[in-house]
Order: sequence, then structure tokens, then C-alpha cells
Amino acid sequence: MADPQGFLHTFKQEARKRPVSERVQDWREVYEPQSAGERAREVSEQASRCMDCGIPFCHSGSSGCPLGNLIPEWNDLVRRGRWDAAAERLHATNNFPEVTGRVCPAPCETACVLSLADTHTTGSVTIKRIEQAIADIAWEKGEVGPVLPALSTGKQVAVVGSGPAGLAAAQQLTRAGHEVTVYERDDRLGGLLRYGIPAFKLEKSVLDQRLSQMRVEGTRFVTEVEVGVELPVSSLMSRFDAVVLATGALRARDNRDVVGRDLDGVHLAMDHLVASNHECEGDGPSPITARGKHVVIIGGGDTGADCLGTAHRQGALSVTQLDYNPALPVERDEASMPWPAWPMILRTSPAHAEGGVRRYEVAVQRFLGDAEGHVRSMILAEVRLGRDEAGRRQIVPVGEEIELPCDLALFAIGFEGTETGPLLDGLGLETNRRGTLSCGSDWQTATPGVFVCGDAHRGASLVVWAIAEGRSAARGVDEYLTGSSELPASVHPTALPLTAV
Repeated sequence: MADPQGFLHTFKQEARKRPVSERVQDWREVYEPQSAGERAREVSEQASRCMDCGIPFCHSGSSGCPLGNLIPEWNDLVRRGRWDAAAERLHATNNFPEVTGRVCPAPCETACVLSLADTHTTGSVTIKRIEQAIADIAWEKGEVGPVLPALSTGKQVAVVGSGPAGLAAAQQLTRAGHEVTVYERDDRLGGLLRYGIPAFKLEKSVLDQRLSQMRVEGTRFVTEVEVGVELPVSSLMSRFDAVVLATGALRARDNRDVVGRDLDGVHLAMDHLVASNHECEGDGPSPITARGKHVVIIGGGDTGADCLGTAHRQGALSVTQLDYNPALPVERDEASMPWPAWPMILRTSPAHAEGGVRRYEVAVQRFLGDAEGHVRSMILAEVRLGRDEAGRRQIVPVGEEIELPCDLALFAIGFEGTETGPLLDGLGLETNRRGTLSCGSDWQTATPGVFVCGDAHRGASLVVWAIAEGRSAARGVDEYLTGSSELPASVHPTALPLTAV
């Protein structure tokens, strides 16, 4: 069993980051490289802090990890130096732990019992760091090989979209013996893992090694084909026995009502991130660059932070991030957000530590342009959130207007749901009021044989939820095709994280 007093004599220690002055000069991951021995020793010590609680909230689907990762088990295996066994337990619930160990915000850690005393020396087990180390060591030792199906069912399955949900569903279904083809409209595989998340958070070689494993297992990939356009829906349905829609929730929220929105230099955040990632892939200079510009990011979430880190590396003169909400507290308020629910607190990403200014309770009123039609500044106003008579949220200006220099403005204000068009029209599907696709308890949509998972079903969410939904939908597909399934399913289509109301 775990060391029940480990947390008393071992302080919490996060992975060390490279100096800001160094890391903003390249696109490599922000953490300091470590020798294999030093990493194994430090991570083993951190794993010894896990108490193996009587009720491990860290892998509770409602408050911790929706994948149901067996965290206390692999923590104890790491503590005892059994890295190979830890990797086996980790892969039992997570198809891509080397990805989630890098990009997940780790709801498992805020649900850890030790987070009840979260200080600089105590606090939650560093679960995310341990997870990444287990996965990376397994890859380095050559222990992550293909898992070949024991038999072939002869059934053909199409997966539309190669993000984390689609890849998880594809890998599970391939291993169950089905012939799986993944269709991706971009020129490379990975969805937002490839083109949405910057390389300083996820180097693409990490993704490529997993895709190589999937190819050997038998999954077939087709890029630069948009289903419903290059591949007609009628051809898709006649060829395949089942279809999984994992198209994401890429319909970005915009604000076309702002005066000056159509000026050159005002873009959606994802346009900036996608172009930057293409440049990092060697596709030529990005047409949307922050070099030598005053950058303003509208929106305070993770996408905005990704734009912030990208702007630093592109050589921005200044970066300001705007949020119309009040600044969040730095510590959990037990009255309004009790443990183990995910706490709404102020989080500082590595990108924020690299520079830039965050301004709260402000909103853009209009953009001002120069004679050539390029944005040169924006007018802000202090605002307060309120409600109208119908209870709808209103952003009400309350202060004087402020002019802020701005050569590049990026809207990072969220997403409205999955994209509509020929694919959904051809399948006879409509989005619901949340802009996503509904399904039954078996993950099947209103069109027989067509399933949905990930952000296309849930809305923009975390990578761990996408993988969990992809794995669970794969079980639904397997049951549909064969009448039964031994594939695991960690979440139900209606599952929601624990929140305080």
C-alpha cells in the first residue's frame, strides 16, 4: 500500500521551468530537461505523497478525472520503482497519457484530499507530473507497442475528425477488431492537438509517436478530405457499418457588433493559433503575426493564454489580455466552491509568467483604424456584469473610456458549438440549443448507425473529457455492431463535472 505518512515528510515539488528569457526564444516545451535518473527520483518521491485515500476523489468522474484513471494504484507503483506496471495501469484507462500529462488542467489535483491544505510546501499530489513521467519513460524504454486485435469482425467504421475524441474512439474500435478509417479535413492529423495547442505546451513529436502506434495497430487515416464535400455522405453511409462524429466544437464565438471589427488586424484567436502552428510545422511564415505589434487578447481563458504565449514567441511589443469578469480569488472559497468541486480561482499559466498585462472588468467598445484600414487602437470601458428583465446577462459600461494601442486584436471568447453544413445536412442531423449534437444513452444520434462524442456532443471542454467520451462511444459502437462489448466506458452521455449551485 502507499506510504500513509509520505505527505508529511515530502514537500510538493512541481517540475522546474526553463528561464523565461530562454523559453520565449523557441517553441520547445517550457520545462527544464532532466536526466532520466533525476526525473525518476523526484517523481518517485512525489508519488510517495499519495495516501491511497479511502475514497479517492482524484479519479471520481464527477469531481476528479472523468477517465477514471487509477491514480492511487500507479502512484504506489511509481513509489516502489515499478514503472512498467505503472504504465500498464495508466494505459488501462487513458489512451494518450503523454498528452493529458502535458495539457490537462488536472481536475484530479484539485479533487485530491491533500488539496484541502494547498500551500507551497503541501497541497495536492503532483498527479499530472507523475502521469507524464510514467508515459514518457514507457515510450523511452520502448514499452509502448501496438496492441493488435485478437480477431477481425469484418465491420467497417468511419470516424470523422482526428482530435482526441476521434483518436480515442478509433483506437478502441481498432483494438476490438473493427476496420476503422479516420477522416481529417486538415493536411495533418490531430485536430486541436495539432493546430490549436501551441508547441510550447505540446510538442507535436509526442502526438506523432502515438499516431505511428495506431497505424501499426491497423487504423487507417485519410487527410485533406472533408466528409460531406469531397466524400459525399451517401458514399460514407453505404460503405461503413457505423459512423462516429468527432468533429469538435470549432464554431468560434465572435462579436461582429463591435465597430471596427472588420479592420485588418482583428482576428479570431484560433485563426492566429492555427497559422502559428502551421509555421512551426514548416509551412511558411504565419500571415497573422504579433512581431513588432501591440497585441490585445479579448478573453481570459485557456485559448487567450495560448495566444499570449504565442505572441511572446513571435516578438510582440506588448500584450494585454482583457476580461469583462472581475478578477477571480487566488484561493478557494469553501462557501461558494467547496472541495472537491473544481474551484474558480485565478490561475497563472507559464505564458502569464512570461509577461503581459491582465485587465479585468473592461470590454472593447470599438476599434479605430488608420487610413489603410488597419487597426491602430481600441476603445475600452470599465464594465459591470448585470442581468436584464429576462435574466439574460448584460455587460454594462460604467466608467470612462480608455484608448489602448492595438495593432493586432484577437477574440478568444469561447465557442458556440459544432460546425453545421453538408455533413450534418446529409445525415439529417440538427444541433440542439447548445449548438451541439444530442445522442441517446448508447451515444447514437437520431440517425441510426451514427454516433457522436467529444466536443461535438459536449461542447468545448477538456482533453480528458474528449478522450473519456471517445472511449465510451466506442463501446456503444461495438455493442451496436456485435451485440455486446468488453470495451470500457468511463462516462455516460449525460455526465457532468461536480459543481456548487
